[in-house]
Amino acid sequence: MKPSLKAGLKHRFSYLVPQAKTVPHLYRESPELRAMPEVFATGFLVGLMEWTCVQLLAPHLDDGEGSLGTHIDVSHKAATPPGFTVTVEAECIEVRGPRARFKIVAHDGVDEIGSGTHERFIVSWNRFNRGVAAKLAQAPSEVGA
Repeated sequence: MKPSLKAGLKHRFSYLVPQAKTVPHLYRESPELRAMPEVFATGFLVGLMEWTCVQLLAPHLDDGEGSLGTHIDVSHKAATPPGFTVTVEAECIEVRGPRARFKIVAHDGVDEIGSGTHERFIVSWNRFNRGVAAKLAQAPSEVGA
């Protein structure tokens, strides 16, 4: 992690919501979700907020580093139909060792649709992948089948 990563950094990212990011598409195998209205799904909103924070971090990471989401506390306040553009604004509010915390706000051009905080942990991908491989080696036989 580079010393340039510090509180106060900001990043904004906009995304045009396609129909494929609405609630019925979140888990296609769920009849309950498929029956719901076609509005931007909370699960996809959370992913968009994470994506924005990952973009904010990217120029401040060393080669071979990445980040993992470890905590998110978000309110989804308003529905957004497909075709609207959602803009997420992220601000790094704390860096504590390999942890970075962000304030996040999302707006769809009409309403503030979500806000909250998010925490990411900066990792070495080589070390992380070794841990995943070790876990897979201990997995029950039906995992990965």
